[in-house]
Amino acid sequence: MQSALSVAVDALAYGMVLFVISIGLSVTMGLMRVVNLAHGAFAMIGGYIASYATQMLGIGYAAAILLAVFGTIAIAIPIERLLYRRIYGAPELTQVLMTIGITFMIIGIANYVFGPTLKTIPLPGELRGALDLGFRSIATHRIFAILCGLAVAALLWFLIEKTAFGIKLRASVDNASMAAALGVRTEIIYAASFAVAVGLAALGGVVGAELLPVEPYYALRYMVTFLVVVSVGGAGSIPGALVACLLLGSIDTAGRYWLPEFGEFFFYLSVIVIICLFPRGLLGRRA
Repeated sequence: MQSALSVAVDALAYGMVLFVISIGLSVTMGLMRVVNLAHGAFAMIGGYIASYATQMLGIGYAAAILLAVFGTIAIAIPIERLLYRRIYGAPELTQVLMTIGITFMIIGIANYVFGPTLKTIPLPGELRGALDLGFRSIATHRIFAILCGLAVAALLWFLIEKTAFGIKLRASVDNASMAAALGVRTEIIYAASFAVAVGLAALGGVVGAELLPVEPYYALRYMVTFLVVVSVGGAGSIPGALVACLLLGSIDTAGRYWLPEFGEFFFYLSVIVIICLFPRGLLGRRA
């Protein structure tokens, strides 16, 4: 019983980290219709910026998170303007090739600027301790990651479903020409949506650095994992992404605890089964 509860706690923390990083990809794929395989690269940029800020500049953890999020957005906006805007509405293969190329460019630049070594982000004293749950102790940082995931889920759902911006975004996706004719500046809406997605990726890269270490090939190592989360949850579905992260996080964590010799076998087996049963994902939008 204690072992199961321990797995559940670790799976919840891992699933929430996956959610914070992957939900931005769900937005770009499900709402903006862009297969952005460079999403993990922006999470890596956020991690690198936070590591440099804390290690070299002596900036506090909270300030480093803000610097990572807004610094990554500042880097991503020109890329969106010069490159991504050219592939909105393009065939999926074109989007895949373009974003894979961007991924390798970002990896090369990051390695040149920061060096090919694992980057650490020192935690503040408040997040270094542990909370005793009775059956085990859980790191305070993992509780922080869980709370971040819940906050992101609530705020993003409210933004997309209950605000004027969300209405304009959904209108631009459904019929861009009609939305533009009604006065919606679709270019600005897409740029803002891209900025939100990239900012969430950077946030996840920093908050999740203890579980998904920031290293030179971070973007390639976790690319498939982020895509799998979006596919299983359903592109564009915030509740779907959350359910997928918690489900897959539980399966992956349980497999590593009890059957470590199988590696990620059960993780990908569950993905195959879910996609066969739910081709659009658990809570995917109908075309």
